[in-house]
Amino acid sequence: MIQNSPMRLKWNRFPGLLLAGLINALGVTIFLYPVNLYDSGISGTSMLLAQLIQEQLPLSIFLIALNVPLFLFGLKRQGRAFTCYSLFAVTVYSLSSWLITDVLPVDVAIASPLAGQDLLLCALFGGLISGLGSGLTIRFGGAIDGVEVMAVIFAKRLGLTVGTFVMIYNVILYVICGIALSSWILPLYSIVTYAAALKTVDFVVEGFDRSKAATIITVCPKAVCDALSQHFGSGVTWVQARGGFSNTQKAMVYFVVNRFQISQMRDIVHEVDPSAYITISEVADVFRVNQDK
Repeated sequence: MIQNSPMRLKWNRFPGLLLAGLINALGVTIFLYPVNLYDSGISGTSMLLAQLIQEQLPLSIFLIALNVPLFLFGLKRQGRAFTCYSLFAVTVYSLSSWLITDVLPVDVAIASPLAGQDLLLCALFGGLISGLGSGLTIRFGGAIDGVEVMAVIFAKRLGLTVGTFVMIYNVILYVICGIALSSWILPLYSIVTYAAALKTVDFVVEGFDRSKAATIITVCPKAVCDALSQHFGSGVTWVQARGGFSNTQKAMVYFVVNRFQISQMRDIVHEVDPSAYITISEVADVFRVNQDK
């Protein structure tokens, strides 16, 4: 029997998804929606439609009506667990938005309760907070916007990356917003929101302090590995390699450090092998196997 299958629901993720939906709703309804700024993707589309059809259908209805079909459409490609996590997060986001805008005694009719009508503050903090909610949703295995699912399904067919597909969708959305409002000020500030949210999502998903991967080409692999393991107390991986120009036997050592350890690692390697060749690259995330299982 396969344990911890990615297709199986992990119930301990739902509290995190609940928090993500609440945070996303706060960012949108407290900072963006009151001053007619727009989030990205389906969320931004829902905000535009809710503003154009004033008081006939609330924002929460559009969030459900537009997102749910997209996630169900992507069920086969994304899997049952991802779809369930996403639908749960979107439902929390929608219900929380409804509570804030229509039930709770919070005035979000003409201005942000915290930032007033300062568009720059609303754009920055709305983007940061909604980006935090979106990032947490991804971190816990789902997505809070259906356009991301469409990007995964259609981007490759169109010869685009997922990020480019989402960016093109948002550019088209903001152009439509500008035409519909006969003003470009709010759509331009919405681009600030999108940039802040995008950066926040990266930080939440990949971490504020990314690890660094060192690739070391050396003729003394055992000595280098022993020195690194002894100093840092962590494992090192190395494989046999051969110099393409010199045709000499070498080894490629792979070692993960944080940014504060790079200088120490370099000094240790060059002390053992002064001719070692080292490259450093960023690592988005590190997953370790639990040895107790």
